[in-house]
Amino acid sequence: MQFELKQLIIPPGNVLHLKDVSWQMFETILEELGEHRTTRLAYNQGLLEIMNPLPEHEDDKEIIGDLVKIILEELNLEYRSLGSTTFKKEQDSGVEPDQCFYIYNEAKVRGKKRIDLSVDPPPDLAIEIDITSPTQLSTYEALKVPEMWLYNGSRLQINQLAGDKYVESSQSLIFPNFPLTAVVPQPVEQCQTLGRLATLRAFRRWVREQVSEQ
Repeated sequence: MQFELKQLIIPPGNVLHLKDVSWQMFETILEELGEHRTTRLAYNQGLLEIMNPLPEHEDDKEIIGDLVKIILEELNLEYRSLGSTTFKKEQDSGVEPDQCFYIYNEAKVRGKKRIDLSVDPPPDLAIEIDITSPTQLSTYEALKVPEMWLYNGSRLQINQLAGDKYVESSQSLIFPNFPLTAVVPQPVEQCQTLGRLATLRAFRRWVREQVSEQ
């Protein structure tokens, strides 16, 4: 009997790890699973992680992505949000972030239907929600993503690439004038009681106040 990947059942909130997976096997699995799926994949040096996120994971991903968009809009910065696009490099690493943004390098990928990291820059910012499983920073280090945010349900951790490794920072290089580690968890939590629209409106007002004081 031949085993097929579609036979696997990964309940929400669970993670499957596969060892000794070749790059060709990773490419085959990506093709077999297709683009319209809930699972997320991360591959680094032969280790493949297949994760099926919880609803709260998706909620946090969406609201933090919206917060970033509000800041970018109020700063009048052009951006391109590519969500959980699959990024691959050098037949060694591949990942599908929860959210990602091209900001400084937006013009370099504007209008492109496919992103090829052998010629295109990586996203300026990637965001991962660490509720289902811890993110392997080494995968993002291999892809040279300059800034990486991790949110664990209550705390925002900002990591900046220094050489080949991430270093935790108290503030973002992209948004240096915003105390994001202190502020971001608040609207994420408020969404559960105030609702999405009211929370985002309040956050936009706060951003405008910060911009007017700069």
